[in-house]
Formats: sequence, structure tokens, C-alpha cells
Amino acid sequence: MQTIIGSTGPIGTMLASNLTAFTQDIRLVSRNPVKVNPTDSLVNADLLNLSQTLNAVEGSSIVYFTAGLPLDTQTWVQKWPIMMNNVIEACIYHNAKLVYFDNTYMYPQSSLPLLESTPPKPNGPKGEVRGLITQLLLDAMRTRHLEALICRAPEFYGPENTKSFTQSAIITPLLNGQTAKVLLSSTTKRTLIYTPDATRAMALLGNTPRAFGETWHLPCCETTPTYEEFIQMCSAIFNTESNFKIIQKWQINIGSIFSKQLKEIQELLPRYEHDSIFNSEKFKKAFPTFKTTNYEGGLKAIFKEHQDSKTNLKE
Repeated sequence: MQTIIGSTGPIGTMLASNLTAFTQDIRLVSRNPVKVNPTDSLVNADLLNLSQTLNAVEGSSIVYFTAGLPLDTQTWVQKWPIMMNNVIEACIYHNAKLVYFDNTYMYPQSSLPLLESTPPKPNGPKGEVRGLITQLLLDAMRTRHLEALICRAPEFYGPENTKSFTQSAIITPLLNGQTAKVLLSSTTKRTLIYTPDATRAMALLGNTPRAFGETWHLPCCETTPTYEEFIQMCSAIFNTESNFKIIQKWQINIGSIFSKQLKEIQELLPRYEHDSIFNSEKFKKAFPTFKTTNYEGGLKAIFKEHQDSKTNLKE
């Protein structure tokens, strides 16, 4: 059995679909899990509870840890270490392999290309806690014989349930003929990952025995457009104006006095001041037949989904 912990988010949902290429024996775990495939089994669990986590993992050969938390520093600091420890303990107890889905918050927020070997250099507490839980996993792999791998991805874009700044501030407004918003600069280069590529690659890694024991950057399109270039691609495919406005740092700093949401993103601002170059050559060399989606292909799929949803609403 292959189990997805955190199955109701965009990554867990897409991963459930991708895993059917390898197995029909899939378990979905969350507080309120919902079937993705007809044969999925469902388990309700609170990952802050060790007993419930042990029960959720029992009988699993591979566990995918794709759970997320709201972008809230206090919540992250309090809950992420407990969740990671409980998942580690459950996998060790039940002799299950672990595939951990990670982000780039722990990396240096600079223009240097990011590799799997790039040492952590977090810019604030959210990056620090991501670095901490990754180290907890690495320690368990080294000292407790946990068989695991780490999948790491940069910022997402993809189907409409995708959650990211690019999705909510750029793609969604442009799809609806509105003005896009760009943080700090429209001329820095961005590496974005198409969410269906990320989950398809994660399913492949989880079902490749030689992939365990390592960290993998999930595969991205080799092109690194600026946000201005990305917006131009969006507008050409969506048939809308390429209107955007830049949100300056001073605006965010003032707004953060009144908005908790803006306060939470202050830590992440340096990543928008510099080029974001995420290197995924290791994966591409190891899996040369895996085809990544270029930006044009991804945006066309997003536009088609948007048009189809409007048609369905009319019907």
C-alpha cells in the first residue's frame, strides 16, 4: 500500500492520481480525506497525535508526506517539528519508506543557482523551521536506518487549485482580465514548477528504489523567464492585456502593520529581489525520458481548464 499523508491539498490530490500508474492500493490520510480514485481507502488522522499517525501509516510500504500548514510563523514553529517527528516514528515503527515533499524556504535567498547540495541559510523563522524538520529527517535516515528521500520544489504554477503567489497574484487575475501583481521586481528571473510535473516526478521517485537516501530537485522547465516575460506569455495565451503593477517593499512594510498576511510574507521578500534559479539537472540525468512541461504548454492547459469550467457553469 502507498499512503499519502496530507492528501487533500493540491499536491496530495494530484499525487493520488499519478500513483495509479504504479498501484491501485492507495490510502489517503488527512483530517477529512476525500477519494481521488475509486479504489482509494481513507483514514482520518491528526498528525499532531502520534497514535493516530501510527494508525494512518500501518500497512504502508511507501508514505508520501505532502501535508501543509497555513503561512503562519507561530503555527509552523509549534506544529511542523511535532508532525515530522510523528511521521518519522510511524514510518520506522511500521518499516515504511518515506518520501518527503519539501520547499525552498531554507535555502539562501540570493541569485546563486540552487542545487541539492546548497547548504541551508534561512532568512527567518519559517525557513529555520523547514531546515530543522529536514535535519530531523536526515538524522533519522543516518542514525535510525529510515529509508527516505527528499523531493524539493520551487514556486508552483498549475491547475486552478494550485496555491502560490504566482498563481493567485498573476495567473488568476490575468485569466479573469484583471491586473496582475508582482512583488518587488518584474525583471528578476524565476524558476517555476508546473504542479502536475512535480507530483508525477514524486510518484516516479517513490517507486524507484535507487532514488532513496538522497535529496532530489523536482524537474522544472529549463527556461527562466522574468515575471514580465511570464505575464506576456500568459496574456498571449489567455488573450488578455498584459497589465501588471509592482508591489514595492515599502508598501508591504507599511501594510504589514495592519495585515497579518503581509507580515508573514516579509521573510520571503528577498527571493523576489533576486533571480530564482532552481537547478534540477540531477533528476533529468537520472530520468532522461521524463518530459517536463514548458511554460507555453502549462499555461495552455491552465487556460483550457479555465474555459472548460466556465462552460460547465453555463450548462
